[in-house]
Amino acid sequence: MQTFTKVGVDALLTPENCTLLLIDHQPSQLANVNSHDPTIVINNVTALAKTAKAYGVPTVLTTINAKRGGEIFKQIQAVFPDQKPIDRSFINSWEDGRVVEAIKKTGRKKLVIAALWSEMCLAQPAIHAMGEGYDVYAVTDASGGVSAEAHDMAIRRLVAAGAQPITWLGMAGELQRDWARTEKLGEVARILFEHAGASGAVLGWELDNEAKRA
Repeated sequence: MQTFTKVGVDALLTPENCTLLLIDHQPSQLANVNSHDPTIVINNVTALAKTAKAYGVPTVLTTINAKRGGEIFKQIQAVFPDQKPIDRSFINSWEDGRVVEAIKKTGRKKLVIAALWSEMCLAQPAIHAMGEGYDVYAVTDASGGVSAEAHDMAIRRLVAAGAQPITWLGMAGELQRDWARTEKLGEVARILFEHAGASGAVLGWELDNEAKRA
């Protein structure tokens, strides 16, 4: 089995080396999330989806029993309007061959995952995928558990297994890496304005000041 480095430049995400897997961001799953404010979870996973799209990161969407639990959040579907989520019955999405095949088709071994709930739908596929040679990054603020303890224990378990925790804004900065890279700045600034709270407000202030000085 290939061993992935956890330090150095090769441990950092780039638009070319990772895939995003969004699992079960649905009304039924969100209803019992108590580790985070549900509004913040929706905001963060939407920002994560927009970030992946802006940088061209392949993204796989999946739901569980959507007929009973509701479709994927409309905010996510709006980012990928032509993509139909893979609807499963398996709690562990890595046991669904369609999900695994979709990830394999990207040819990338760095797998970024966000899911509801952390203790099951994030932990199980992440651990399973790591066993098959994937380097997993768990987006902690775009996931959530039924309690703060459940989420915390899930992340601790993942870290102990070798996964790397990250936040959506941390991922955005990692993909951008250098503010001198201007190709994506317009899209990134828009995401920050819409989803990054005070960071977006500060960016708007800075850009306004630069315009006045120009």
